[in-house]
Amino acid sequence: MSTQKLSKTLKKNLPSNAASPSNQEIAEKISETLISSGLKPLQTVPSLLSSLNSHITHLVLSNPHVQPRSCLSFFNFLRRNESFTSQKLDLRAHVTLISRLYGSRKFAEMKNILNCVVTDDNLRCPVSIIVSLIEDGCNEPKFVDKLCDMLMRVYADNRMFEEAVGVFDYMEKNGFEIEERSCFVLLLAFKRCDQVESCFGFFRRMVESGIEITVYSMTSVINGLCKRGEVERGRELMGEMVDRGIKPNVITYNTFVNAYGERKDFVGVNEILSLMEKDQVAYNVATYTILIECYASSGKIEEAERFFEEMNNKGIKADVHVYTSIISWNCRLGNMKRAFALFDELTERGLVPNVHTYGALINNVCKAGQMEAAEMLVNEMQSKGLDLNQVIFNTLMDGYCKRGMMDEALRLQVVMEKKGLETDVFTYSIIASGLCKLNRHEEAKRMLFTMVERGVAPNTVTLTTLIDIYCKEGNFEEAKRVFSEMEKGEKPNTVTYNALIYGYSKKGKMKEAHRLKDEMEDKGILPDTYTYTSLIHGESVYGKVDEALKLFDEMSRKGLVQTVVTYTAMISGLSREGRSDEAFRLYDEMKKSGLTPDDRVYYSLVSGLH
Repeated sequence: MSTQKLSKTLKKNLPSNAASPSNQEIAEKISETLISSGLKPLQTVPSLLSSLNSHITHLVLSNPHVQPRSCLSFFNFLRRNESFTSQKLDLRAHVTLISRLYGSRKFAEMKNILNCVVTDDNLRCPVSIIVSLIEDGCNEPKFVDKLCDMLMRVYADNRMFEEAVGVFDYMEKNGFEIEERSCFVLLLAFKRCDQVESCFGFFRRMVESGIEITVYSMTSVINGLCKRGEVERGRELMGEMVDRGIKPNVITYNTFVNAYGERKDFVGVNEILSLMEKDQVAYNVATYTILIECYASSGKIEEAERFFEEMNNKGIKADVHVYTSIISWNCRLGNMKRAFALFDELTERGLVPNVHTYGALINNVCKAGQMEAAEMLVNEMQSKGLDLNQVIFNTLMDGYCKRGMMDEALRLQVVMEKKGLETDVFTYSIIASGLCKLNRHEEAKRMLFTMVERGVAPNTVTLTTLIDIYCKEGNFEEAKRVFSEMEKGEKPNTVTYNALIYGYSKKGKMKEAHRLKDEMEDKGILPDTYTYTSLIHGESVYGKVDEALKLFDEMSRKGLVQTVVTYTAMISGLSREGRSDEAFRLYDEMKKSGLTPDDRVYYSLVSGLH
């Protein structure tokens, strides 16, 4: 049915304005009650509403003597009672109330009623039908424009994009004034739903329709393009809009700085900064935060620090997020002295550190094995009303496990669970690995089996830990079974292969160990220092020193660093074979590379001489 026919049918089925006396009388009684006593009598004496129909409802809502707020109360009362909905509260009733609300400038309530219309399958209809039901006597200027404009926003809020664009088409066709703000709402809705092409296309429609475009609409579209990696397309759009007289602001430029920063394209970053300087657009806190994060994440901490200093010199106060970012990156790069100095500076400026600030410091001191310092930070954090989150609990447990303090780690797990935080796969991995390092293999296995029983899906780390346990127990059948299962889901990584290679090498199963090294290389998984050290140790122990030397030399060619353990394994092998000259040559080489030999190296050399 066409829009015009549907409109005629609707109007035909609606009672005429020449209401029957009974309808008019009932409407007047209800109206008088609302005017004099409010809604309460209608609720307590339902007989007044027993003959209610859609026409009576319309007469009450359109009565100019009934205040709009009373009309809204009456409408909501009918809506809450199922017996009054549908025919009693038809589309006409909704449009009539919207008209009254507009007259009293109650735009929020007006929007709520429109939302009821668009989300109800029985009421939703083309915008032309809604407009056709507006009373001819409605003397509110611009009401139709405002109604259509708000309808477009409501459709956008409900992600009903086709209908929203339909309202835009109707307004454009009928010469109604289209507000740029409403179009901006639709652009944002498109972007939130990752419909970047639709967002871009609608923006083009806005430009073609002669709507006065603001920098915010332009930036919204550019942001969508940049997030999808189409930075150059965003630059082209900005250039086009600049030619139309729309100047980018700091938010626009920040969008590009962030996009280039994520790609580690520092040429692009500098281009945007040059444009900002040319257009005399000053950096804000967000600009500096992006730049600090961008350079620090690339290991360029000096550049990040330079921007941080520049920010302070320009009088732009760094917030807790900026401090947390630069503290975090200094921690990751091992600059703990600087990280704590920044932390002190943050508190001296009256800023309150957040969970992430403390988390960065706690993570670093735990990695350094400084658990006493970690405990002090935790106590300080809790004294400020900040509670530990899952990540910090896991960080602390990992620190205790690395120090071999398993009782402390297990105690923390209990505390965490009592606080309502679930033990996740990372917690299980940390504790199982810690138990495994102390050769408490049975406890580690029980921990991993409990994890599966509780419905927590294992990851590569937990499965690798289980393989490592089986290898150390000499149970290669189970180790191979778990490894085969990994091929179907969580893929094995270098550490997984290393666990198996170490296990086979320890038992002298060098053929299997080398087969695994070849397999990982075929899959594009690169062997590391640990891989080669395990193989060198295996070959040396079982008398194939020349094979071990080949692997030792191969490490150098591949740029892998030989550790104390690597040199020790090689020197021990040569010494056992009576090849003392070669062993001492490696000993000298080891010392020149800055490595400190341990007792095992000296023992091997002395044994070789005898």
